[in-house]
Amino acid sequence: MNSRTRRMAVAAVAAGALTAGLSACGGDSLENNGSDKASGGGKGELVVGAAGFTEAKVLGELYRQVLTHAGYSVTVRTVENREIYEPQLEKGAIDVVPEYAATLAEFLNLKKNGANAKAVASSDVDATVSALKKLAEPKGLKVLPAGDAVDQNAFAVSAEFAKKHNLKTLSDLGKSGLKVKIAAGDECETRPFCAPGLKKTYGIDVSGIDPKGVGTTQAKQAVKNGTDQLVLTTTTDATLKNFGLVLLKDDKGLQNADNVLPVVNAKDAGSQEIADALAKLTDTLSTDDLVELNRKVDAERQKEADVAKEYLRAKGLIKK
Repeated sequence: MNSRTRRMAVAAVAAGALTAGLSACGGDSLENNGSDKASGGGKGELVVGAAGFTEAKVLGELYRQVLTHAGYSVTVRTVENREIYEPQLEKGAIDVVPEYAATLAEFLNLKKNGANAKAVASSDVDATVSALKKLAEPKGLKVLPAGDAVDQNAFAVSAEFAKKHNLKTLSDLGKSGLKVKIAAGDECETRPFCAPGLKKTYGIDVSGIDPKGVGTTQAKQAVKNGTDQLVLTTTTDATLKNFGLVLLKDDKGLQNADNVLPVVNAKDAGSQEIADALAKLTDTLSTDDLVELNRKVDAERQKEADVAKEYLRAKGLIKK
């Protein structure tokens, strides 16, 4: 299991006890940073939950508009953390959530089996989704098929460095014999998805870690100016081009399969009609699409609802 998935899952589960206590005092209300009014047809009401970061909000809007187009009255609720929205999804206070296969699988795994649970996620998306389904179904959750869009750990170099050394994959970097310093969090030195994994899986000669954080401006700037050669970021980082950076393909599958997929409350939103409506989006959405959607929100300051509508219309998923 990669560090990002484990870290996100452990942090979420650890906060779960506090969340449960707050829920007991405050009823079943959701943390809501601005819900859209319900809109759509008469097939029933649905609540889409979205975590509190740009990509999740964009996905929430994509889900809302696709389901609205299918005839449902849909509300989006922004809920900051998985430890808050996942129990509400089980209860049916939320009906649909855009999720990440590996991260949710490990979240549920650790919640059920404890911090020392054996990892169930891997770079194999089919095996990861299968493990997720086994953990989700007893909780009344239905896991819908995953698509090609994926948000997982990734490594980037400067475009100039890649061109000079003919690098397209992490295997290329390993074969080159070049020494590289990685701009990342200081935990990269020991985490299996980072320096140890790069050495073991790809034979990359890691000369050191520059603790500038994961995907931060400082980390990317260090690679741009040549202080470091490799930066740890994510596959949907929308600012790489701003720094003249390019991703190297994880061609041997070091990272876990955090493919985007819908998860629904089986009782309230488990119909085939809902699954079919969401499948059209899942089958269309790519990682590059997510990058561009994130960029429009973060760099151009467009609204999530507007970029979602433009995308869905361009792809023919809703009427113009």
